[in-house]
Amino acid sequence: MRRRSLFALLAAGICCGSLHAADSPDAAASSAQDSHVAVLTGEQVIKILDDTVDWYRTLGTQQQNANQPSDLLILFANRQTADKVVGLAFEIARANAELLSSEANAGQSAADASSPQALDQQKNHLAAQRQSITDEIKDDRQRAAVSGKAKQDIEAKLPELQGELAMVDARKNLLDTMADFVNESNPKGAGANALKAHIDAIAATIPASNANAAPASLAGAPSPGSAAAMPSTALDTAPTRYGIWDLGGSVLKLRGKIKTIDVIDRHTGALAQTFQTISAPPLTQLKAYSARSDALASQADNASSAVLKDLRSEFDTLAWLFKQTSAILIPLTKEQVLLQQYRHNLRNWRDATQRQYLDALAALGVRLGILAGILAAVFVLAEIWRRAVLRYAHEARRRYQLLLIRKIVLWTAVVAIVGLSFATEIRSLATFAGLITAGVAVAMQSVLVSVVGYFFLIGKYGIRVGDRIQIGTVVGEVIDLGLVRLHLMELNTQGPLGPTGRVVAFANLVVFQASGGLFKQIPGVNLSWHETTLSLPAVSDYAALKDKLLAAVNHVTSEYREEIARQTKEIERTTATSSVNDGAPQVQMHLAAGHMEALIRYPVHLKHAAEIDERVSTAVLKVIAENT
Repeated sequence: MRRRSLFALLAAGICCGSLHAADSPDAAASSAQDSHVAVLTGEQVIKILDDTVDWYRTLGTQQQNANQPSDLLILFANRQTADKVVGLAFEIARANAELLSSEANAGQSAADASSPQALDQQKNHLAAQRQSITDEIKDDRQRAAVSGKAKQDIEAKLPELQGELAMVDARKNLLDTMADFVNESNPKGAGANALKAHIDAIAATIPASNANAAPASLAGAPSPGSAAAMPSTALDTAPTRYGIWDLGGSVLKLRGKIKTIDVIDRHTGALAQTFQTISAPPLTQLKAYSARSDALASQADNASSAVLKDLRSEFDTLAWLFKQTSAILIPLTKEQVLLQQYRHNLRNWRDATQRQYLDALAALGVRLGILAGILAAVFVLAEIWRRAVLRYAHEARRRYQLLLIRKIVLWTAVVAIVGLSFATEIRSLATFAGLITAGVAVAMQSVLVSVVGYFFLIGKYGIRVGDRIQIGTVVGEVIDLGLVRLHLMELNTQGPLGPTGRVVAFANLVVFQASGGLFKQIPGVNLSWHETTLSLPAVSDYAALKDKLLAAVNHVTSEYREEIARQTKEIERTTATSSVNDGAPQVQMHLAAGHMEALIRYPVHLKHAAEIDERVSTAVLKVIAENT
């Protein structure tokens, strides 16, 4: 500031003769008042442009939600309106930037030697002086060449003119330096230029604000880029689907679309309120300019020619200010009309979407009601099945089987009904179910075979809890029969029959295995046949020895004859076969490796099997010893 004041004082001292007298105090006050002509500050202009551009970018959100032909029509209309709004916003910004630039130039008084106006006047004055001196030097040189009489006087005058020319050039260089410094250090002028550059930078990012597009938009015709910018949104032209999943997705999507439209509408309303708020200052200024023009017109009626010249200059200034301020007020008025039309389009879009939402919600409710009714009917039938089983199936094993089948059928039906209700297309569901079934079959092959084996195990000749069975070399009593595996309490077969204290688990798929095998004791039968092979000594009468061995075995098993006969009849009744023998011991003799052997078979009661085996062995050995 000190350097600038020094330049001002130096310029005033050098060029004092070229400055005009200062205006009167009233004129200075009037000039100072007229210098505040801008409607908005630079920060307000940038904020309005930022808000407008941010609002303009909501077209992208609208494009994402436009999936119906009617939506695309509304989107196209909104795009046209938005292009016009953006173009008008940049017109307002540029007009206000011009006013700010004019205000910056008028901010310094013409009486200030360091102001741009004063420096320009001084530079013009020096340029005129330099041209006058140059012309005078040229004329003197021509006269000196023609007339020899005045040659000495002219040659004496030329150095003085050269000195004046050098002084003028020096003063001009000083003024050029001062002008450059003043232009660089003038904050208002720099701010106005920066604002214009900022406006141009923002406009470069928005196609709708281009110089070519704005006039077309303002004239009401579609902008050149609007048709090309028409979104290529995929229309929802697929046939109506009635799956609950699709209906639910449509309801949520339509609900989200309604919320998006509401947000855009609020954003548009806020922008319209902003434009309405800034419409008051330019209207007030225009009224003030009109009043000032009327006052000047009244003053011009009785003014002199010199005053009329000054009034003409002021009329020109008022006309320019009125035109620039009108260039702000008229677009602001258009902005409000366009934004009202934009909000009207949004309301129509929201109403149409609301109707679609209610229709989809009603369809979803109907489908859910139908599904609930079908499931309720299925559960009622399942309850009737359960009560019928409990009433008419008295055997515990048969009741368990029927209730298990009921549970499987019930949940299979529930899964199928729910799957068909949520599915969109039966073909897709069938393909998906086929792939899932194939994958499950491969991954859970053993489990599935065990589940199938369960139904074989609970058949007519199947097993149940409490049965004594043999799987491979393991003999045990069934204590649990599950859907996948069964558990046995292992029994001791090498001594007195009883539990070993171990529980053995087998997968139900054992029924499909060829090795090992599964042996089941018939319910109510506790009978088994044991065999033993005995080498006979050389005797003269093997028939007599056979009779003695058979008599010895009969004597041992005679104590259990009645029980063995009863269980034999039970086997005949259960298996419905007549090939069962009477349960009498048997002795068969055959020749093996050059000597006689006897195969002894006899029935035993499993509870006393070890005792009977011991007694039979003792009796047989006693007979052999007596015949040796």
